[in-house]
Amino acid sequence: MPYIKDYTRACFDGVSRVVPANPGQLNFAVTKLVHAYIERRGLCYKHINEAIGALECAKLELYRMVAAPYEDKKRKNNGPISDLDSLNLEDVR
Repeated sequence: MPYIKDYTRACFDGVSRVVPANPGQLNFAVTKLVHAYIERRGLCYKHINEAIGALECAKLELYRMVAAPYEDKKRKNNGPISDLDSLNLEDVR
C-alpha cells in the first residue's frame, strides 16, 4: 500500500509541482510515471505486471479511503436508494 516510511516519502515530495487540471492531464501524468518505472526496470512482462498491480492497488485504496467514506456521507445526508441499500453491514452478515 502507499503508506511508506517518512524518509522515503520525502524523496517523492518534489517529483512534480504540476497538479493535473483535468482527467486527461491526470491520465497523462500517471502514464508518464508508469512508463518511467518500466523503462528504469526494463521492459518485460514482470515489470508491466508490477505496474498494473500498483495501479490496481492505488485505485482500490482511493476507493476505500476517499470514495467509500464520501458515498457513506452522501447516503446519510440524502437517504438510501432502496430498502436493500438501507441495510447496514450487520444486517447482511
